[in-house]
Amino acid sequence: MASALAFGAAGLIFSPMKTLIFLLALAAGPALAQSEGEEPALTEETVISRWDAEREQVFDAADIELSAFRWIARPVVIFADSPFDPQFQQQMDVIESRFADLAERDVIVITDTDPDADSALRQQLRPRGFMLALIGKDGQIKLRKPNPWDVRELSRSIDKMPMRQQEIRDRRAPSSAVDGDG
Repeated sequence: MASALAFGAAGLIFSPMKTLIFLLALAAGPALAQSEGEEPALTEETVISRWDAEREQVFDAADIELSAFRWIARPVVIFADSPFDPQFQQQMDVIESRFADLAERDVIVITDTDPDADSALRQQLRPRGFMLALIGKDGQIKLRKPNPWDVRELSRSIDKMPMRQQEIRDRRAPSSAVDGDG
């Protein structure tokens, strides 16, 4: 059992998920500093500004309040009971391989792999083991999936949303024209 865990950890370190390990280590840093009173927790403004500056990154659920993204971004929240969960690793590999497709659709990727932390997102969405949830820009849950989902399928679901269709029409329309079909 220990060798399987060691192998899993080694596979994680040498996989494309290096970013995830780095982000998990960073997430622990602010939490430790906050407990010592040296540094305040990240505010939603800094999470939004960090996401806006670099959309192809993963954020930890401990730093997130979903309401801050209303009308700004579409959160995709990925839950697991451990960062070593094979479904979680598979989902993150798929996302990292096509992150640009999600960034184009104003998606912010948020992960929560620590059920003991009982994050606000975990309380709100109540996952059981692995779960992927897509939240619309209106703050409503658009879908929940108990298994990893391909970015292509996720993109198709987003592209069918009325707000996304409006974004596409607005992008195609000349900047001086006004779309009157509201």
